[in-house]
Amino acid sequence: MIDLARGLANEYLENCREQLAEVETDLLAIEKRGADIDEERIHSVLRAIHSIKGGAGFFGLVKIAELAHRAEDVLSLMRSRELVPTPDAVHTLLRTADRLCELVEDPRDDRQQDIAGILAELDSLRGQGQGPHRLRTLLVEDDFTSRLFLQTFLSRYGDCHIAVNGREAVEAFRSALERGQGYDLICMDIMMPEMDGHAAVQQVRAIEEGHGVLSTWGVKIIMTTALDGVKDVSQSYMELCDAYLVKPIDLSKLLRHMRCFQLVP
Repeated sequence: MIDLARGLANEYLENCREQLAEVETDLLAIEKRGADIDEERIHSVLRAIHSIKGGAGFFGLVKIAELAHRAEDVLSLMRSRELVPTPDAVHTLLRTADRLCELVEDPRDDRQQDIAGILAELDSLRGQGQGPHRLRTLLVEDDFTSRLFLQTFLSRYGDCHIAVNGREAVEAFRSALERGQGYDLICMDIMMPEMDGHAAVQQVRAIEEGHGVLSTWGVKIIMTTALDGVKDVSQSYMELCDAYLVKPIDLSKLLRHMRCFQLVP
């Protein structure tokens, strides 16, 4: 089992190398276009960075996940035309890609100060300055014991609402968004009656898209499930979840993801 996990991690890192090579090519092309937004290339880079972030979260590569997450936010601003891809902005993204390449080559690299500098530049581009607000979480779980366990933990950080299947989750999410009180985080089980977690995530992202919300700026979705097969993990990230945790849930890992997404201090 350990050898399998190591093999999957190595395959992920190799995919990262290929994706980052394409990312740098696309960023250089974006730089040449200047204020003339190249939506297709920005979308391509955005998808690649999201994929890198998701895999890094699954394999516990915290620094890679954090860098990719911040870069993803900047790219979302560019795609929505809220941020012009100036040479300085694109150079910051290129430096981020370079640092990601270094981390992919040596995931154990502990030069945290290098990351801190790039994170500060990305935060400046995002106009980040406000602290986290009271968290609004939707916990989707049909098992009472698992639900109580996670609800007790998540309630420390804000309001935690409950849905016991995917259909309830979709309606709760839709209603909250229409009231202007959308959720910050969804913890989504996969195996549930009436509508499973995969279908629910697809509908949540479709609702966001219908409201003009890009997935990278939408609710953060963490799959919390007993399913640990490669197919289920891959499918979840293709459906634009943000992280994947296998039961029994390690609360320290859950908190690490929440901090990476800047949902809690």
